[in-house]
Amino acid sequence: MPNVTNILHITPERCTGCLRCELACSMQQTSGLLQPAKSVIRVAPLEAHTSYAPYTCFQCAEAWCMTACPVDAISIAPTGAKVVSWERCTGCKLCTIACPYGTIFLDLDRHKAFKCNYCGGDPACARACPTQAIEYIEAGTRDWQGAFAAERAQRDLAAAVA
Repeated sequence: MPNVTNILHITPERCTGCLRCELACSMQQTSGLLQPAKSVIRVAPLEAHTSYAPYTCFQCAEAWCMTACPVDAISIAPTGAKVVSWERCTGCKLCTIACPYGTIFLDLDRHKAFKCNYCGGDPACARACPTQAIEYIEAGTRDWQGAFAAERAQRDLAAAVA
């Protein structure tokens, strides 16, 4: 299969909103401290907290964050993740503004950008998820939304037409 890569595959229907992914991520980002604000995966409550959807950096092909960075502090790691070099980052926040998904953040303690880097190829969020709503899998596509988005779009379109 051409262009096979590992991705975080997120299945929102499986998410229970337990936030274990956020806690595991925050521990990874802070070298063992529980600081959910430092997590780069977030769980969004939907439909009046009756369902949940984890989201993080899509590692998109467009890489607006990389393009916007004036000091080339964002590069592509062997895992395929776009990673921020804290040595080069000036904390200007242009990458956070450029990301249309809102998944690159500014560490207020260090004044540096940070985002999902797949934990170097072993994502803590996927390991911590008890329902496999987040999986780190080999896939030939970066479309993590897959059938979920297509089904929801069709349902919403049908409701709008009716």
